Amino acid sequence: MKNLEQRKQIIEYSLKLNSTNLSPLRSGNISLRSEENSTDGYLITPSGKKYETLKPEDIVFMNLNDDAQDNVSINKPSSEWKFHRDIYLNKRDAEAIVHAHSPHATAVSSHGKSIPPFHYMIALAGGEDIKCAEYATFGTEELSKNVIKALENRSACLMSNHGQVAFGKNLDQAFELAQEIENICHQYTIALKLGEPKILSLEEMNKVLEKAKDYKKG
Repeated sequence: MKNLEQRKQIIEYSLKLNSTNLSPLRSGNISLRSEENSTDGYLITPSGKKYETLKPEDIVFMNLNDDAQDNVSINKPSSEWKFHRDIYLNKRDAEAIVHAHSPHATAVSSHGKSIPPFHYMIALAGGEDIKCAEYATFGTEELSKNVIKALENRSACLMSNHGQVAFGKNLDQAFELAQEIENICHQYTIALKLGEPKILSLEEMNKVLEKAKDYKKG
């Protein structure tokens, strides 16, 4: 079987979606940039399968021209494969993607607004705020376009009335960033209960963004 270790890694992190409560039940999806038969593409979790039942052969290989190229799998790719494809096409540094319906990120996303810099850790997503992609039906080209727009100069965003998506240079980094986004959203909901939080200035966030480059390297 081709890319066996990558397939196993996707299953490992898919199980972590459930065990960490980052994405309950069958929600969310995970992918890794990959290659098969000299064709650039990505491996992605299948549609509708419980994570605890996944086997390496269930993971679907998609090329970057949309087609399922995995001769082993008989499964359909996740319904959200379009924005995974477009992230890989638009973000050269994206090697792994985690999409989650994490509780607090989903709750905040239901307001359809960006998260302002109430905390400096927002810089981990790459910008002075965390954008929220406009709502569109799941699995559509429209949603994919909205996600790519919200990810401009960023490595994570919220998805209105849906959840969040994060990418990184490997699955460990992408998963950790998704956890950070969930934690930030949790903190933000608590802060709002106390009133309007103090917002850091753009000048301060630019300083933080510069320092965050070294933080990510560590």
